[in-house]
Amino acid sequence: MSELLRPVAADVRETTEIGRFVTAVEREHGRTLDDYPALHRWSVTEPEAFWSAVASHLGVRFDTPPRAVLGNRGMPGAEWFPGATLNYAGHALDGPEDQTAVVAYSQTRERVELTWGGLREQVARARAGLRRLGVGRGDRVAAYLPNLPETVVAFLATASLGAVWTSCAPEFGPRSVLDRFGQLDPVVLLTVGGYGWAGRDVDRRDEVAAIRAGLPSVRHVVAVPYGPHAVPDALSWDELLAADPEPGAEPVPFDHPLCVLFSSGTTGLPKAIVHGHGGILLEHLKNHALSWDLGPGDRILWYSTTAWMMWNALVSGLLRQASIVLIDGNPAHPDLGWQWRLAAETGATLVGASPGFLMASRAAGLHPAAEHDLSAVRQIGAAGSPLPPEGYRWVAEEFGPDVLLNVGSGGTDVCSGIVQGSPFQPVWSGEISGPCLGVDAAAVDDAGHPVVGELGELVIRGPMPSMPVGFWGDDDGTRYRDTYFATWPGVWRHGDWVRFSAAGSAVVAGRSDDTLNRGGVRLGTAEFYRVVEELPEVDDSLVVHLEDPAGGNGELLLFVQTAEGAVLDDALVTRIRTALRGELTPRHVPDRIEAVPVVPRNRTGKKLEVPVKRILLGAAVDDVASRDVLADPTALDAFVRPASGASA
Repeated sequence: MSELLRPVAADVRETTEIGRFVTAVEREHGRTLDDYPALHRWSVTEPEAFWSAVASHLGVRFDTPPRAVLGNRGMPGAEWFPGATLNYAGHALDGPEDQTAVVAYSQTRERVELTWGGLREQVARARAGLRRLGVGRGDRVAAYLPNLPETVVAFLATASLGAVWTSCAPEFGPRSVLDRFGQLDPVVLLTVGGYGWAGRDVDRRDEVAAIRAGLPSVRHVVAVPYGPHAVPDALSWDELLAADPEPGAEPVPFDHPLCVLFSSGTTGLPKAIVHGHGGILLEHLKNHALSWDLGPGDRILWYSTTAWMMWNALVSGLLRQASIVLIDGNPAHPDLGWQWRLAAETGATLVGASPGFLMASRAAGLHPAAEHDLSAVRQIGAAGSPLPPEGYRWVAEEFGPDVLLNVGSGGTDVCSGIVQGSPFQPVWSGEISGPCLGVDAAAVDDAGHPVVGELGELVIRGPMPSMPVGFWGDDDGTRYRDTYFATWPGVWRHGDWVRFSAAGSAVVAGRSDDTLNRGGVRLGTAEFYRVVEELPEVDDSLVVHLEDPAGGNGELLLFVQTAEGAVLDDALVTRIRTALRGELTPRHVPDRIEAVPVVPRNRTGKKLEVPVKRILLGAAVDDVASRDVLADPTALDAFVRPASGASA
């Protein structure tokens, strides 16, 4: 077991929502749930009782009551709350009239703030405007928008009608957008003509024109005023909201589509993942209350673009009557301290960040809690990629024992966490605290047998409400089954490589497709990066294993992006090799180490090992990844003919 950084607080039952939930469950179900393992065990062995308690305790309102909690429990095809009707948007708009619901910061325009009353008014007007454009139940509304109040308003208005929402950030180019929206045949497109980024004005009118031309199903384009570039031949946002408000939320079946999220799309067309009203409502209420400890009066700040599932999770803060902070622009502009300053200014109680941002703050010598008034912060959340142990210790040192570091890992597929922390769980350095409530997560070996203390495939052995309704256009469910259930029928294979300890804590070691297997010794890429990227001369790195078809060790290649002023010379190569040999295994010392200008990542910060491997095996760059999904569109070019770097 790693170093214990934070034990469970003695007063957790009195001071947190999960504590109050546990007390209520014990009283109502005659249970004794002394610790998190007991609570989690109950949540997965008695899912009907658990999810019924979540719905009751956290105030789910069914317009039509369900006939049962869980009808068919098979996977795929589990049937949650059969017969029930409800609406996500109706639950998201319940806050007190005069209290703040949305605070928005942008590098394109001035700060915007909406009260709950103002949010309800705008959603009611947008609902009426969309209905006037002919949008009804089941129609798709697509947004090419930044993280703006208007985006939240349009999403909730769409959901209130029973229409289906999807969104992309305006940094995405036409090819990536059409690969996504083109699968859905949207009837309305909401867009901006440009945006500001780190002091630059970015004109996107040509991209908008190309997207419009590629979506013949679109009957109306609505332009949100944002920056100097007006979208021609479009209905203005003000015109959309000009009608008399039409409050309300149409009751829809539990699994009625709420939104379509997309996989990263680094290979082939992105998967169009359909999430339902009820599944997202239940899962986000559970997550936000019992893990993130959000409630009325709290405030969540978590940087995200509209193309990432964390945007949906951020908006769902409204379900708990917590206000949400929207950030639009370059998260590191004018400097890394910007997000910390916003957290202080807004009085954020939960600050979410990518592990990369936390590690960059550490490397830059920032001291957020000492430099800013962050006394309201109770949790620091981290998701998107593994956080090294040094990041855990930095947060503990900077924020002290009263702030919980809650590291999670999940994905777009479930639009939530699979493993995560909570106030009811301890925090160990370098480890995620455990499986989420209601998620029967485990590591299994190649035969599908559970393993503890060693790396295995991350699986989910029972249904959870936010598993996708399906994939859009996959009418017979073939692609859905092949994606998650082809390896072990009835068991969800998530695609991550994970190790659970005997205490239940977890280390996610990277995508299982990217696992390094040398001489029978398996190692996750995240463990590799932890060693390499602790060297001060290394800013970033990427490792790829080219397997030997004959069964040999294959070739292990390490690509390094050096820090400013550093050079990948023989001395640095030797230091890297020595560190890897000493801290990992001799089998995992790279055969070659080469310098690259930048390590390729997608826009959510994930490294692209598989596309790089395919390029090294001879595939063309444009065949393995759309440049529009890359944080740096040129990042893969260096791998077509890797420069001959230093080697042993």
